[in-house]
Amino acid sequence: MNSIKAFGKFLDQPVLISKLDNAMPKLMTAGVIFKTAHDAFILNKNLKNKTDEEKSNLKKKFFKNTLTLACAVAGAVNAPKIAGFITKREPIPKLNKVKQQTTQLADEFLLLHKTDKDTANILNKAKEKILSYTDVKNLSDKLSKSDSGREFLNKLIPEPENVKSKDIFSEIGYLSVYGAIPVATGIAGGVASDIVSKDDYKKNLPDKISEGIYQYLANIFLCNIGAGGALAILEKMKITSKLARALGMTAGIILTGVIGGSKIANMISKKIVNPIISPNKKIKERKPEPIDMCMHTDDIATVSVLSGLKWIEPALPVLYSVSGYKAGTGYRN
Repeated sequence: MNSIKAFGKFLDQPVLISKLDNAMPKLMTAGVIFKTAHDAFILNKNLKNKTDEEKSNLKKKFFKNTLTLACAVAGAVNAPKIAGFITKREPIPKLNKVKQQTTQLADEFLLLHKTDKDTANILNKAKEKILSYTDVKNLSDKLSKSDSGREFLNKLIPEPENVKSKDIFSEIGYLSVYGAIPVATGIAGGVASDIVSKDDYKKNLPDKISEGIYQYLANIFLCNIGAGGALAILEKMKITSKLARALGMTAGIILTGVIGGSKIANMISKKIVNPIISPNKKIKERKPEPIDMCMHTDDIATVSVLSGLKWIEPALPVLYSVSGYKAGTGYRN
């Protein structure tokens, strides 16, 4: 097995994916605590030689940003369960279940097949632990020599399956609901922080909603639609190459999300949000920035999921919480 395919096998280990998914809420909570502590340290430095009014404004900003971030992260952490329930999509299997399945597979194979000591050690290790890249490469090289070995390896670490056209939009629906939840909770956190801080939340609401629309349409929803549309076209053309599908979906993301999403989001804010919520306030046009290009990292997940890869899915809460936080702060350039 070549090194690239072996590395793909390493990333797609069910135990690795399940452990990362299980650890993500704790990691994100730790991230919020770390950022809050960092912001508190910066706040303390900035309070020196400030007037009482300036100190009050800085403290208020710190509180509002912290509450907004906490709400966006809470939404992102719970988004997989909510989106899965709404779209009837199976969640990432729990670690105990994955370990049971792996142990059963390994024991059956070792019982029915004669293996060398190194292979047996790797299979016993796989029952409880994440295999190293070297372990996966060695196991793949040895088991790929026989039909039964290849069949077993693909049960132990399943091969990625290309999503069929009938499943495309159910996957897109799941990812789109998933991305909407942190944006909604981020806006809710931003509004709550305004109310608690006794700021005029009605005055700030149009910016939050407009930024939320921008984040959701330009950075999440339309990118998913672009990827799915491109995939449907490629399937109709009977193109099955994973590389061609990945490149096609990336092109769809660029055309619909990166280019078209910004225009559509700004138009909705200008024609719908502003006239209804705050007709006397002019909403600043939102222009794409470098940080928005970085946000399209989450589109790797869209391409990966639609290509049958699962290894990046547990990291989605981190990526989507950024959109939620920016929406909740009413960020506009």
